[in-house]
Amino acid sequence: MSTFSTIIIDTNEEKFHAITNKIQDEAKKIIQSKSGILYLFLPHTSCGLLIQESFDPSAKTDMEKFLKHLAPRELSFIEHTAEGPDDSPSHMKSIVSGHTLNIIVDQGQLVLGQWQGIYLAEFRDGSHKRKIHLKFMEG
Repeated sequence: MSTFSTIIIDTNEEKFHAITNKIQDEAKKIIQSKSGILYLFLPHTSCGLLIQESFDPSAKTDMEKFLKHLAPRELSFIEHTAEGPDDSPSHMKSIVSGHTLNIIVDQGQLVLGQWQGIYLAEFRDGSHKRKIHLKFMEG
């Protein structure tokens, strides 16, 4: 059985997409009831992966606003606009969020905190198909 899989998340605007259930469902196929580490890798430069507060929807909204505040589109020094005004700020936001996650797996279950959830943070406008690669390492 393969310990590698890929899922695709459709996005259509700049926002945090809750993907915990999709990751858990896909992970079950490659983990079964084993223990180890699940690695997630997002091979895109204008979005990110996060583990963050997922209980109160206002926390998600605040995080989205924070990143827009941190890297607004109107910065005077921006040069890279080949794909539009969201181009360079999307890369700046992905610096903060990152492109990988490592999650402990215990007897087939992802070990997340009580209020934690997994997000794909989309930083671009328009529709995108974002790949997330999952690799399970038993141990």
